[in-house]
Amino acid sequence: MEHPESGAGPTPAPSHDEPPGMRRRDLLGYAASAPLISAAAGLGGLAAPASAQAAILPMTPPDTTDLVDIGDAVTVTALPTMPLVKVSKVANGRVRLELPRFESGQGIATAAAMMLADKLGLPLNAIEVGSADASPELLYNQLTGGSSSVRSLHAGMPLIGGLATGSASAVVGQRVTRLDALDIVTGRKKFTLDQAVPDAKPTMVCRPPTINGQFVRINNTTAVMGMPGVLGIAPIPATNGIVPTPPGVAVMAETFGQAWAAVNALDVTWTAGAVAGESNASIQQKLKSALLPFLLPPLGALTVEGEFEFAAVSHCPMETECAIADVRADRAEIWSGLQSPIVTQQAVAADLGLPLDRVKVHAVPSGGSFGRRLFWDATLQAVQISKALGRPCRLMYHRTDDMRHGRVRAPMFHRARATMLLGQVISFEQRIAGVRLDTRHGFGEMLGAAAIALPNGFPQTVGNFAIEQAMFKTMVTSPYNFGVTTKLLTPVAMDINTCSYRSVHIQPSRLVEEILVDEMARALRKDPVAFRLEYLRLPRARAVLKAVAEAAQWGKAMPPGFAQGVGVHQESKSFTACIVEIDARVPADIKVTRATIAIDVGTPINPSGIEAQMQGGLCESISIVLTAGLHIQNGLPLEGSYSQYHFARMKNYPKDVKIIIMPPSSGEAIGGLGEVGLSASSGAIANAYARATGKKPRSFPLNFPVDFTPIPPGKLPTPVTVPVSA
Repeated sequence: MEHPESGAGPTPAPSHDEPPGMRRRDLLGYAASAPLISAAAGLGGLAAPASAQAAILPMTPPDTTDLVDIGDAVTVTALPTMPLVKVSKVANGRVRLELPRFESGQGIATAAAMMLADKLGLPLNAIEVGSADASPELLYNQLTGGSSSVRSLHAGMPLIGGLATGSASAVVGQRVTRLDALDIVTGRKKFTLDQAVPDAKPTMVCRPPTINGQFVRINNTTAVMGMPGVLGIAPIPATNGIVPTPPGVAVMAETFGQAWAAVNALDVTWTAGAVAGESNASIQQKLKSALLPFLLPPLGALTVEGEFEFAAVSHCPMETECAIADVRADRAEIWSGLQSPIVTQQAVAADLGLPLDRVKVHAVPSGGSFGRRLFWDATLQAVQISKALGRPCRLMYHRTDDMRHGRVRAPMFHRARATMLLGQVISFEQRIAGVRLDTRHGFGEMLGAAAIALPNGFPQTVGNFAIEQAMFKTMVTSPYNFGVTTKLLTPVAMDINTCSYRSVHIQPSRLVEEILVDEMARALRKDPVAFRLEYLRLPRARAVLKAVAEAAQWGKAMPPGFAQGVGVHQESKSFTACIVEIDARVPADIKVTRATIAIDVGTPINPSGIEAQMQGGLCESISIVLTAGLHIQNGLPLEGSYSQYHFARMKNYPKDVKIIIMPPSSGEAIGGLGEVGLSASSGAIANAYARATGKKPRSFPLNFPVDFTPIPPGKLPTPVTVPVSA
């Protein structure tokens, strides 16, 4: 920890009569007082005695999310159709729920079963949970996103199903193993490509050498059709629906290995995509140019500011994009992992010219999503391939396809400034430019999605701009009273495939703020935890910070090259704080060695699930803060495999992780969780990096070399073969 006086070096160890970590009397003293800075504060001079107390200025204007957030909107729009959610009695006294949300590993099926068990007065083992097929009558009640699933299901549980309510069984709040855990680890769980669809043939796709390059012609059809196992080759027809079908040439074969070989053998002529000449550097320059400079601060004010770059990030779930489609002249049936099954069904019906009731869409649980499956790109492709080749299509994206041509979290550029006068923060300004976020999935139904997509074919539309702004305003919040607070988003229209990666606007925005909070504390010569306790707006935020400060022994002496870092976050009616310890002795190989996280979700449904989500969020923060990003070069990401995209492995995860689940908050609504776990841990890691290295974190990920040989554009890597011993 840094000396408050010098801004560098470890904090002396506490005296023998004090508990380890930050001394309680010091913490209370910091929280109760704030030295005023004179008008000459811009030169760093201290003026008033330490006993003086700053008059904290309330956030102005009030934060939108204090009034309504995205989870509130999802809950309110879902409630009217909650009575239509299917709950039925099955054999042996069991009850089955057709879950109108998408289970992709976040544990919502288990949480829903727990809540239903309590409602019906049944033991948990009497509850089955399946995935509801696309059900248009549910309208806005079959969309998964915004960390809102458990919130909306909890609010709607009294309305769900027609079964009589029983005596409470008190399952909620107990530690419960996920319902599907055993099936997952034993291989019995069925994902999309495991579905037993007769005659569905393995299919892979040859992709263009640049993002959204367009097909011109195939130059060697006869030769590739003669390869072993090849059943058909077809350019994927473009569609003019809500979302265009991704370009490619499909190869259907008897096995995926044969399809893979044929894809690599194809000789295809393409036109360059709209971003063919772009690179990370050119994209960042365009984003930076889109932001206006700040006005001059008041005379004598002290400012802390910075500019921050964020590379594109890949969703890269364990299960790549995939879909099965069986298209006939008079009907179609689809199996895929989908966060928006209703609009998928409606869009496919419109593309095929079929009545809605002749298109059946099965939403299959998925091995990861993180927002990627709000869109139905793989389904569109599988539908077009099945129609063109006259066979059921079992489509699988290769990992290279997923990273290069799948949807990404948009590159971003942030400019932020805090202004302090007379020892107190009087304003916080943050301006964000990002490649426009594609929101054409709408709110899960066709009418809204179609309106957002007009005029069709443009990277940015008026509707898309409006929805992205609404998402930003109802998701990005600040936990601090920093006076006049402004956060402005400027979307930049570029033809890059983007999507709502978990915490899409939130994590970068809050990471920037948490970094500057540490730098503000340093400028005012205050301890970062104490500074936060002064300025946090709400008691629940202060409570989680105090919990981690004590549990993590904040302020303890650290050897050279090691440091603690802290971050605080509030989102979706939940509050969290994190303190990490890092080993930065090798700056190119930074390790998070310990993490302490406190989380307050109001009413905990499944503590085991909460812990798992927070640990997953920590792993993701380690990845996207330190090592995981995409290098776009000549209009295409270089990364094409897990060996090239440096997402954290088990060896990168700290062995010492403590999750503190705060007790239920009396009278508080249940909060969200999925995206909540990223921002505090991201801030803590970046701040620990700054303390350990003395370098200001400004470009993410922090360690970002091209330390691999890229796969040639338009190709798939050669399959790895393992020789079989005699």
